[in-house]
Amino acid sequence: MIDLTIDTHHVRQTLVTFIRRQVNATQHEKAVVGLSGGLDSALSCYLAAEALGAPNVLAVRMPYRTSSPDSLAHAQLVIDALGVPSLTIPITEMVEPLFARFPEASQLRRGNAMARARMIVLFDQSAAFGGLVMGTGNKTEILLGYTTLFGDSACALNPLGDLYKTQVRQLSRALGVPEPIITKPPSADLWDGQTDEGELGFTYAEVDQVLHLLIDQRCDLAECVAAGFEASFVQKVVQRVRRNHFKRILPPVASLSGHPVSYDFVTSWELL
Repeated sequence: MIDLTIDTHHVRQTLVTFIRRQVNATQHEKAVVGLSGGLDSALSCYLAAEALGAPNVLAVRMPYRTSSPDSLAHAQLVIDALGVPSLTIPITEMVEPLFARFPEASQLRRGNAMARARMIVLFDQSAAFGGLVMGTGNKTEILLGYTTLFGDSACALNPLGDLYKTQVRQLSRALGVPEPIITKPPSADLWDGQTDEGELGFTYAEVDQVLHLLIDQRCDLAECVAAGFEASFVQKVVQRVRRNHFKRILPPVASLSGHPVSYDFVTSWELL
């Protein structure tokens, strides 16, 4: 068993400082969080409220007509516990015309459209509220590509991106996130009965350990097998990480001039 225990006090202080510095660096004081009722968004909301003050964090619930009532109720637990301002903006009327146009669309296509509709709402509220959109994706999801490009992966900053899902659960318990949110099966709540682990085909507890060996410890296949994991499982994880690398980087720009646009070229300029 690989030990993924974190020092929750240290991590809490680090992430709260990270949020405060990143938000202030952009001359903002506020944040917007898409609050799904799940563990990741709840933790992001708790951290943002601690870093910026509850009145400066807008929690936005964005249900679809088939969303679980528990999701709304669990999000309300966070809103009530923190005292953050909140909005509930259903996305049903946004996405139904698209679904009607393409009735053959798979659950994947529909789920992606819903995730992107929610991000439209969040960035609109970012402009209205004057706050940055806070990311809620954890390290496990990012590495596996279990995220919608320009959907739930879109954000201005992400405090959870270097925490595996099992570590998110540890930190959430330390911060006092309501127990029903911590213990329920993780789900994007994109369709009835959907769960993360059911869709992935393995548990977070299993894959987090393999990812830790592969990414953090730089272990190879043989070393992962020696640690007790099936070779086929490790290979499956490696394939997912490699296949979804494009989701973790900015779009490549083709070089024609010899001086292609660099996304960070302004950092080399001297201040005028």
